[in-house]
Amino acid sequence: MRKDFLPFSRPSLSESDILAVNEVLRSGWITTGPKNSQFEADICTYCGCDGAVALSSATAGMHLLLMALNIGQGDEVITPSMTWVSTVNLIVLMGAKPVFADIDKDSMLTSAELIEPLITDRTRLIIPVDFAGAAVDMEPLRTLAASRSIALVDDAAHAIGTQYNGEKTGCRGTAIFSFHPIKNITSGEGGIVCSDDAELLRTIRTLRFHGLGVDAHDRQQQGRNPQAEVLVPGFKYNMTDISAVLGLAQLARLESFIEKRTLLADRYRELLAEVDEILPLQVPAVTTRHSWNLFVVRLDTDRVRLTRDQFMEELKKRNIGTGLHFRAVHRQKYYLQNMPVAPGTLPATEWNSDRICSLPLFPDMTIDDVDSVVSAIKEVLS
Repeated sequence: MRKDFLPFSRPSLSESDILAVNEVLRSGWITTGPKNSQFEADICTYCGCDGAVALSSATAGMHLLLMALNIGQGDEVITPSMTWVSTVNLIVLMGAKPVFADIDKDSMLTSAELIEPLITDRTRLIIPVDFAGAAVDMEPLRTLAASRSIALVDDAAHAIGTQYNGEKTGCRGTAIFSFHPIKNITSGEGGIVCSDDAELLRTIRTLRFHGLGVDAHDRQQQGRNPQAEVLVPGFKYNMTDISAVLGLAQLARLESFIEKRTLLADRYRELLAEVDEILPLQVPAVTTRHSWNLFVVRLDTDRVRLTRDQFMEELKKRNIGTGLHFRAVHRQKYYLQNMPVAPGTLPATEWNSDRICSLPLFPDMTIDDVDSVVSAIKEVLS
């Protein structure tokens, strides 16, 4: 058994990351400022997108997108139940109705085929999810959304650096990335909206800082215009320069992070091919580069006398940390009580929700760490 505990995720912070944050702290400009502007520009260069707005979290980005699209009472928003609860919480808080799409059983990604039957004359928005670092097949979804005049936003929280048919996630349309500490790069907390819709980004930029008529950081001068006025009631969702400079330092290392994650994931896939009770996810052909934000497996509970939760607890006893991404939203207490879904409506979602488990995966791990995880899995299953 391992002597030290291996968490399922840990941010890879270098001395240069720490020094970059120190420099901002010593600069006297620690809130939204020049580093924020640089981070937005560098994300655009990296992803190939037309524009971007950095925010205090990806959740903030989703909130402002829903507001900018005027999503509200009587509207329907289609998204998978296999997602983090923040998206669905916001849909409900806006007064709209979440409509849950099922997923493919083996890739855990939704599709145009699964979404199209759910569209009604009240559908205003579709939010697919690039799960665990794999890419949703966006082209059929773009065609479907355009044909019905429905907005489409890619929840790419897991997918910075992912490639879809050779193009980077976020380079077209509208996408949201997360920079939470368990993501492929982190800004401590933070997120960004990328889009080729300039008007949408202008609205988000206004809403993120109290609804003022100028940005939190005026690019023409160090500070906002003292005569700026509120154009619309807004929020306090701007990203600080403390966060932005950390994001910049991490972005410079993203390619090496993905290379290491891929090496570790390939080792997992090689070793777990020998373990019949563990079912890794399939990588769809349209994912021409997986960013491996998470390494998610399913426990074949028909073969073993363990529940998923018992399996995770047994690994913890052996100093192996795991994660759960995600318990299906429609099975969370609030949604069970207030928006029940008819049994059998989401069969692949529910099958996976009972069996999924995220194994340790982060760039500072070694191949020996992967080997120790798989050894512990074999011991538990035996």
